[in-house]
Amino acid sequence: MMVGATVLNACDGVIVRLLAGEVHPFIIALFRAVFGLLFLMPWILRRGDLMASPYRGMHVLRAGLKLASLLALFVAFARAPLSDVTAISFATPIFILIGACLLLGERMTLARAVSVLVGFAGMLVILRPGQGGLDPALLFAMAGAVLTALIQLMLKSMAQNDRPDRLVAWNLISMVPLALILAVFVWETPSPRAFGLLAVQGVIGVASQGMITRAFALADASFVAPLDFLRLPVIALMAFVFFGELAGISTWIGAGIIILAILIGAMSKGGDKQGPQIP
Repeated sequence: MMVGATVLNACDGVIVRLLAGEVHPFIIALFRAVFGLLFLMPWILRRGDLMASPYRGMHVLRAGLKLASLLALFVAFARAPLSDVTAISFATPIFILIGACLLLGERMTLARAVSVLVGFAGMLVILRPGQGGLDPALLFAMAGAVLTALIQLMLKSMAQNDRPDRLVAWNLISMVPLALILAVFVWETPSPRAFGLLAVQGVIGVASQGMITRAFALADASFVAPLDFLRLPVIALMAFVFFGELAGISTWIGAGIIILAILIGAMSKGGDKQGPQIP
């Protein structure tokens, strides 16, 4: 399930690149939300109590942040090497760690501080700031990772008093009108080819999330989560096949450093109570 989800996520990035220049990111985001909602609508209607959520305002805010994160990633996938964008997205757990300490009151242990520093070092290797300046498109990728981390922190808090199915349903229901407001200002009717790709992308988005959820239900998180790193070789292969892109050595080195940082942060969880705390 998890390997399948990584392949679908890689296909998502390829579709965005194929649509680049033909369909505005606002319109891509709208159709992704619409097709995702249509795909889940029968399930939502069967679960008649999904609207009884205690977090209606928070759902709208989360949907707005999700929309912003998608738009940032769409811009990055359209303009930057797909492998670089994927490698930068691996930094999301680093930003979650920082946010958990700043917003949720979790402790910044020495191991976590090392994890953060190593993670930023990996991002710098990919961004290559000293070689011709930062690529603005990769900064969009980093913004997407930060927004995704913030969304995950919100979910961690909301999940304490709400059901997972409500969280999924409200996210899609709230995102459609928000995306529609943006899309109206840049509207151009997609071509039949683009419309087909948009439909596939919407189904891919929902299917990948469902597969990830199922994977975590079937096996321990410690086994499932690292499989997400397969996204990099998968999307590197797809980028070469579809667009002739070759991932540079700095991409692989930077991604490896970020993955090392995530592993350091994960190992620190078991020793939080004993580990030295950073003031």
